[in-house]
Amino acid sequence: MSRQLFTDQEFGPERLAALSIAAADYEACRFVHADFSNVDLSGINFTDCVFDHCNLSGAKLIQTTFNDVKFLHCKMLGLHFDNCNSFLFTVRFDNCTLDYSSFYTCKMKKTVFTECSLKEADFTDTQLPEASFPGCNLADAKFENSNLEKADLRKAVNYTIDPELNKINKAKFAAPAVYALLARYGISIE
Repeated sequence: MSRQLFTDQEFGPERLAALSIAAADYEACRFVHADFSNVDLSGINFTDCVFDHCNLSGAKLIQTTFNDVKFLHCKMLGLHFDNCNSFLFTVRFDNCTLDYSSFYTCKMKKTVFTECSLKEADFTDTQLPEASFPGCNLADAKFENSNLEKADLRKAVNYTIDPELNKINKAKFAAPAVYALLARYGISIE
């Protein structure tokens, strides 16, 4: 059985309801106000696509390909990006809710997270050199053995990053949030 290929198309809720999403490739497609919550997207290839105001919470992403994919105003709770196809994994997130998502071992050089909620997200062993997090809330996000070299966290808030457990060479931080780098030492800064 051959895979369906969709190029340069827009999919809204009505069109997706009539379409079997399984075993398909999407190139330069746009998904608008689509509900993919708890849907199995395993093995699907998305290349140069945009997800706009979509709900992907709880979607299954085993070997899903996201190659040059943008997520705009999406709800993406508890996603396991660590299960995605790592080859050509390139994403961008703008105004998304990514709470409880896992990026464990993902390679995400230069990835941009703009105005996102990343509460309790897992960035353990994640490669994030030159990534940027403007306006992001990283409350209780886990950074352990992460590469944040040259990353820009100047406008991010609520993060706790242990400099002894992560690579932060030439990363950019701003006060007062930067004081969280010293949290493990139990010192008081006034």
